[in-house]
Amino acid sequence: MGAVLELKRALHTLKGGARMAGLMTMGDISHHTESLLMQVESRVLMPSSVLFDLLEETHDALVSMLNRIALGQSPGSVEELLARLTATLDDSEFPSPAAPTAEMMETVELAPPPAPERFVEPVQAPVPPPPTELTMRATPASKPPAPVAKAPPPPKPSTPAPQGALASEESTNANEVIAAADNDWVDRRERPGQIRVNTNLLNNLVNYAGEVSISRSRMEQQIYGFRDNLAELRRNAVRFRDQLRELEIQSESQILYRLDQSDPSSSEFDPLEFDRFSRLQQLTRSLTESLHDLTTIQLNMGNFVGEAEAVLQQQARLNTDLQEGLMRTRMVEFGIQGARLRHIARQTARELGKRAELEITGGDVQIDRTVLDRMIGPFEHMIRNSLDHGIETEAERVRQGKPPLGRITLVAKQEGNEIVIRFADDGAGMSVQKIRAKAIERGLVSPDANLTEDDLLQFVLLSGFSTASRVTQLSGRGVGMDVVHSEVKQLGGSMSVNTETGKGTTFMIRLPLTLSITQALMIYVGDQQFAVPLAAVSNIIESTPEQLSRLSVGKNPLLNHNDKLYSFMNLGARLGIASAGRDGRKVPVLLARAGAREVALQVDGLGGTREIVIKALGPQLAEIKGLAGATIMGDGRVVLILDVAGLWYVEEALHVEHTERPTAVADVRARPIIMVVDDSLTVRKVTGKHLQKRGFDVMVAKDGIDATEQLRTRVPDLMLVDIEMPRMDGYELTGRVRSDPTLKHIPIIMITSRAGDKHRNRALELGVNIYMSKPYQEDDLFRNVDTLLARGRPH
Repeated sequence: MGAVLELKRALHTLKGGARMAGLMTMGDISHHTESLLMQVESRVLMPSSVLFDLLEETHDALVSMLNRIALGQSPGSVEELLARLTATLDDSEFPSPAAPTAEMMETVELAPPPAPERFVEPVQAPVPPPPTELTMRATPASKPPAPVAKAPPPPKPSTPAPQGALASEESTNANEVIAAADNDWVDRRERPGQIRVNTNLLNNLVNYAGEVSISRSRMEQQIYGFRDNLAELRRNAVRFRDQLRELEIQSESQILYRLDQSDPSSSEFDPLEFDRFSRLQQLTRSLTESLHDLTTIQLNMGNFVGEAEAVLQQQARLNTDLQEGLMRTRMVEFGIQGARLRHIARQTARELGKRAELEITGGDVQIDRTVLDRMIGPFEHMIRNSLDHGIETEAERVRQGKPPLGRITLVAKQEGNEIVIRFADDGAGMSVQKIRAKAIERGLVSPDANLTEDDLLQFVLLSGFSTASRVTQLSGRGVGMDVVHSEVKQLGGSMSVNTETGKGTTFMIRLPLTLSITQALMIYVGDQQFAVPLAAVSNIIESTPEQLSRLSVGKNPLLNHNDKLYSFMNLGARLGIASAGRDGRKVPVLLARAGAREVALQVDGLGGTREIVIKALGPQLAEIKGLAGATIMGDGRVVLILDVAGLWYVEEALHVEHTERPTAVADVRARPIIMVVDDSLTVRKVTGKHLQKRGFDVMVAKDGIDATEQLRTRVPDLMLVDIEMPRMDGYELTGRVRSDPTLKHIPIIMITSRAGDKHRNRALELGVNIYMSKPYQEDDLFRNVDTLLARGRPH
């Protein structure tokens, strides 16, 4: 009852507003529809499929007219629909709601009450208020109540009730209806207040929250670096304290030695009677006090760092709450666009002369408003495509033993941080053989290619690919599914197809719950870092490079894990990046999902999981297959987000055999490794940074002992060595390198502040290739580096 009341109110408001605006045709349609509802409510017209089809067509016409008016266009002609509405009303011979009769005035006590006063309806002319019980009692007796003869009488009870009892029962029912309507309005008044917020403003707020998260990450990175420097300062302070202690012991020993050499008969005080301080002792005591002050400052700075980290953690929690709150404001129910999609389905079915219904399940699933808005167009494409090429005519369905009414289902559910949408129809399905023939005709695949059914079905997602024998105004040009697939990819989702001839086609679409923030697994390929959406990764295993290299040979390599086969790919080979040497150690392999396919990705390293802010790539990079976006790290680096499904399903991928990949990777040279050996932390950092900018991998060592230990596990292509270092100097280190058969081939550049010939000759005798004095020109250094590396490369 409440739904009919709301519908009549909406139609009445629309009728009044349309007539005030001069849109008489829209007003007439609203008026006739309101009359039909009153006839159904009074049982003059009985519900039927024909009546519901007419009401749905009327609703679609009103929606279409409103949309055209909103675009500044004419509402269009609906004379045929208006004529059918008029004919239906004439057949029922029921009075119009716009001209109430005396009989209706007398029986209005049983009708639902009008809306509260705050509900103002625009009308064309003043309408007298409905009579109340008081006005009815004041009606002259000369006008007796007219009997309700036009409505079918209710079924007679087994025991006749007195007329007063019937009137009492009718009054009770009317009061219940009035009370229900009043409670409905009270509930509305008690609802919390709402405001309208511009979508662009909300998107900007979400972006700002993401920028705050990035800034906080950069602050954390700086704090971590500051803590590392404090740890280095602490180690230096401990070493400085030990050296001062040794200096004090040496100075005291010298004083005692001088005392022993002095004349014992001297009248001066001995050390037990009077302390004497030499200049050296005064300096050591001053250094000790300075070291104590430095230690105090270091402790205070450590406390400051701890407090800063606590504040950052609190800010992280608040920022997370802020982002989640903003995300909730952008979340809407999946079913809010259900009416629009059903309208498209009904309209398309009428145009094609078919009968079908759209069933939406999971309408209460929450999804980002931006994601839903961008997917409405693709859903409309899919509905039209299913009705045009999938759903058969009613006669064909009956002949095949199917229900006369075609069925399209749209099911949405949430899985972790993803929305999984299943779009299916029970139509004729797609012919895999036709798809294969069309792919061969277009030159997308060779006739002898051994492709699976899943591979062939991916062709329907390509631009311009269609197996339709005819082109209609609705579909058949091969554009619709390409638009759908492109939109899904731009949203960071994936799409797969499955079909069964004679039973229908199913599309599985996976979309991110939100477009702003997601959990990602950080991976390394060579020396480059990438992010993979965590929702796409199901497991991580390890395997030796030798085992994986055997998989990379041949077509369609497969990895067997727990008796389950995964399509295997070396990610470094796919991206054209040389993998870092692992010296026989096991490498990580990601077990992931690429649409309907289970895949395995070989990577070089893992960097843990983290929450990242997704940034769009822009029009220049958005069309590159295999990329889903980018994110900004705490140190300011931009890291690309990989699309696992896109790494497989690209147009060129079906032409490339895996046997070609090792050859392509063999041409990519590994980055040279240079070891910097210097006792100065500043020199190590500055030199290492310059080398990394030039494309070199860098190893650092603080003295000869440290360098010797590192050389046992990793051999560089070149060494930059200082002379004066603690524990082991540059001369001794050079001698050990030249005496080791496995290391003697390494070129060595010695960089020192000693510019004398004596030091230079000693270095050259030990086997140093180039001797450079500080300060030096950076260009000279890299020229020498390139020269020595070129000598060592095989030709």
